[in-house]
Amino acid sequence: MTDPRRRLPAVDALLAEPDVAALIASHPRGLVVRAVRDTIEHARAHGGAAPAGGWGAAVGERTRRLAAPSLAPVINATGVVLHTNLGRAPLAPAAIAAMSRVAGGYTNLEYDLARGTRGSRDGLCRDLLIELTGAEDALVVNNAAGALLVALSALARDGDALVSRGELVEIGGSFRIPDIMARSGAALVEVGTTNRTHRADYEAALTPRTRLLLKVHRSNFQVTGFTTEVPATELAGLARHAQVASLYDLGSGLLLDLAPWGLTGEPSVAEALASGVDAVAFSGDKLLGGPQAGILLGRRDAIAACRKDPLARAVRSDKFTLAALEATLALYRGPAAIQEIPVLRMLTQDVAQIRRAAEALHKGVGKDADIVEGESEVGGGSFPGAKLNTWLVRITPSTQHLAPNTLAERLRGADPPIITRIADDRVLLDPRTILPSEIELVARAVRAALDG
Repeated sequence: MTDPRRRLPAVDALLAEPDVAALIASHPRGLVVRAVRDTIEHARAHGGAAPAGGWGAAVGERTRRLAAPSLAPVINATGVVLHTNLGRAPLAPAAIAAMSRVAGGYTNLEYDLARGTRGSRDGLCRDLLIELTGAEDALVVNNAAGALLVALSALARDGDALVSRGELVEIGGSFRIPDIMARSGAALVEVGTTNRTHRADYEAALTPRTRLLLKVHRSNFQVTGFTTEVPATELAGLARHAQVASLYDLGSGLLLDLAPWGLTGEPSVAEALASGVDAVAFSGDKLLGGPQAGILLGRRDAIAACRKDPLARAVRSDKFTLAALEATLALYRGPAAIQEIPVLRMLTQDVAQIRRAAEALHKGVGKDADIVEGESEVGGGSFPGAKLNTWLVRITPSTQHLAPNTLAERLRGADPPIITRIADDRVLLDPRTILPSEIELVARAVRAALDG
């Protein structure tokens, strides 16, 4: 019996088809050629059968997919506010406007307008960070791991850095504190045990090689039960007594007290600085609600050492990050931060308001949905274990053959894609993380997905 794959058309033959040839008028020829080859290979991998809709339609669809941007907006209906896979913090309108303002032309990124000479990008957010936090100095780099890497290199290179075994965390994407320390040139010295570390453990590990005492906030998990850890204030005092540096890797950049909304247990930037450590490192795109960035705050001499370290240039921030971060930080000068910064607005949103959004979404979806109580999550390695009360729109297709995974897949294929969660064999939509302007879009997409 002849293998059907032997009858697959040649690339040139498909390119000569009228429907395919017409694509070249509106797309680069190389792109269409790639789409043709991909379509043929897909057919080959599936036994050699021709596409159900014909070769022209299949090539056209593949061409459109290849031409579309690979990075695209999605709608977060999961209820996870700081969803790492979905880009974490959506930016405030002021931050978006700031990025747009510097995108289309030249800027004073490294130019001193007053003197007419070369300037430094390090000063663009520095004064605002000092104003808001009271730190002596500040430095912005491209992400929190970069901030930690620079600080370890500047303060502990060619020496020992002491850290509790209970704080040797993996911060995501398989990046681990020991690996970052090794790259920095600092030697890791573990003290204490996984669940209990005492001041005496640090004291016993001090040697002439010791350069730094490191405290790492366990931002993405909790250790409960028979536990002990050394507070940052005590660790900072011990470091001063031993005449070595101290560094606090805070993780999330919490600038406001969220306890009135039931979110407690996450150390704030102010608390970390008040502990007396030499430097504090945290993210700009988590609880701070800004762009991806790593922020270092602390004593003038410690931050100056970080600024001079050769690694600082390798992880420096670009004009877009600095513009968005400055605009986000400026919102913290007044009460506007809670409402203007999307992350803070979502975390503090009144449950009654979420219920109204759920009702609007439910009305748009219709008979295949109902409203149930549920829980949202902070996400992004912040407030581990914390749950936020919410109202969910639960989808129960009237056509029983439509599986939850199939419905979720159809919603991911919408324009824009909608990312949901599945629980108890139902697709759930959480209005907490759906922007108000997206409610109608989501309702239409769900109806279309249900209708198949």
